[in-house]
Amino acid sequence: MRAWSALLALLLALPLEAAGKPLTLDEVLAVADAAHPDLDIAAAQRELAEAEQALAESLNDARLTLEGTLRTGRNPVLRDNFESDNSLRLNLRKTLIDSGRNQSAVAAARLETQARSLQWLDVKAQRRIALMSRYFDVLLADLRYTADNEFMTVAYLRWDDEKQRQELGMRSQAEVATLEAVFQDARVVRNEAERRMREKRLALAAALNRISELPADLVDPKLNSNDRALPEFEALLMRALAHNPRLVAQQQLLNAAQSRLAAIRAENLPSLEFEAEAASWSRNAATRDDLRAGFNLVWPIYQGKRVDARLAKEQAQFHLLQAQYEGMKLDLQQAVFATWQEIQQLRETERNAARINASYRDVALEQARAVYELELQTKLGTAMAETQAALWRQRSVEYRLALAWAKLEALVGGPIEAQSEANGEKGK
Repeated sequence: MRAWSALLALLLALPLEAAGKPLTLDEVLAVADAAHPDLDIAAAQRELAEAEQALAESLNDARLTLEGTLRTGRNPVLRDNFESDNSLRLNLRKTLIDSGRNQSAVAAARLETQARSLQWLDVKAQRRIALMSRYFDVLLADLRYTADNEFMTVAYLRWDDEKQRQELGMRSQAEVATLEAVFQDARVVRNEAERRMREKRLALAAALNRISELPADLVDPKLNSNDRALPEFEALLMRALAHNPRLVAQQQLLNAAQSRLAAIRAENLPSLEFEAEAASWSRNAATRDDLRAGFNLVWPIYQGKRVDARLAKEQAQFHLLQAQYEGMKLDLQQAVFATWQEIQQLRETERNAARINASYRDVALEQARAVYELELQTKLGTAMAETQAALWRQRSVEYRLALAWAKLEALVGGPIEAQSEANGEKGK
């Protein structure tokens, strides 16, 4: 924690410098496939599952072994002296029938590989959302700083004007002190906004795996897809239950557990194996063959409690996965409904309120300019600051709406067709 704080303090002390052209949202989202700890963990889990699958598929492969023996022995019946008894054997074994044990193990491994691949896709989708969120945080921090800087400037000018009037005996010390306090408070807010600008840039740089490069200029995206048609909740829910990567992955893990249970139960069933061997012996014997082939039937009659213990463990794991699946289904239903409602609320209520507020601030700004030009009143600075604050609110709604759409697409497992309902809000 101390190291992170020290790094943050160091980066806050660095000036923001533009490096080349401004950064765009598309460029940031293109980094979603690049190396990152979250993606690396998911990829490693997928590779582990693939290795387990390869292992399961190879368990019934033919096994060819070469065995050589150097030894000596004494046979008191035939010869009462030591003679060499060396051998060289080439043995081939292949399991032909195992009562479905290997087939179930391979099915379980393949299902787990599919599940880990789906989990990787879900991590990738969540990373895109995180990158988008960090990008919007920087844009909002810039807008907030601009507005707070305007408010601080207005507070300073009022305080400075009143100080001059105090020198002329037109204002009391208390009145000037009040305005100074207002300015200092506005300065604190403005400096905090400046700190958050750098903090949000640091968060974006960390998300991009470029911790030493603080992005300076960002392009405000137009976000035209915010106006696409919103499907009915029931249709979205059915799609999410069928295609949500995390839920489908959990179902695959459940199926894999069932296949592992079948594989463990098959360990009590017989298996048939083919065996062939070519051998060379230094000492002949009536029971030794240079070439031999045959079939071996193996039927485990009693294995103690080993199989029962493994079966009990796998059943408990299955029950755990099943409970997690049901919990994930409930969470998914709530998440889809909450996101669907959020999009409706942002589009039907908050966007309209922000647009009207921005329009009002534009009219107020024009009025302030007219009054300023007539030299009747100096409220232009306040009007400009409030216009910036209105713009911050308006863009905040659009960014939240874009994030809500991205979350909804991640929940339903794919893009939602962009069918424009209206021209909607355009970017700057």
